[in-house]
Amino acid sequence: MRKLIFATHNKHKSDEVSRMIGDLFDVRDLSQTGIEEDIPETGNTLESNARIKARYVYDRTGQNVFADDTGLEVEALNGQPGVFTARYAGPECDSVKNMHKLLDDLANENNRRAQFRTVICLKMGESEFIFEGVVKGTITRGFSGKEGFGYDPIFMPDGYNQTFAEMSMEEKNKISHRGLAVEKLVSFLRKIGDLQ
Repeated sequence: MRKLIFATHNKHKSDEVSRMIGDLFDVRDLSQTGIEEDIPETGNTLESNARIKARYVYDRTGQNVFADDTGLEVEALNGQPGVFTARYAGPECDSVKNMHKLLDDLANENNRRAQFRTVICLKMGESEFIFEGVVKGTITRGFSGKEGFGYDPIFMPDGYNQTFAEMSMEEKNKISHRGLAVEKLVSFLRKIGDLQ
């Protein structure tokens, strides 16, 4: 089975994506490649951060790699936190603090519309491919649910009366931003596999 590196230290994300890719590739995260350091995310868009991370890992391993960057874009906050989603409440990337800050920032706001957007950059040799997934929803007024990670307890996708954190991983993967982006990635990888 061919190896594919997922440029993340986040075990939750790695498990989520590995399940979706299934037996197509042997997906390894950074903990399995010897890259311990945090990869700098100096881009000012999700796409540029995904490219930076993919190139960083490819340059060090020479192996096919994909990297993602995800942002929560809140209408009433002019698209913030966006690229600062993980560091919204500070550089320590504490998801509970991030959620509290967001709820505080929206305390007097009736417009709770938001979207999660994931951009994936797949780097295979000199070629780079971009895949994007978006899910629209609303920011709730409090925490609900214990599954998932990040902002899942306060994000309710359109058409559902549960937050992401109240859904099983399988339910969330069917509709999530990352799930949609990974579906496009997997479809592309299958086409490549059929051609080889």
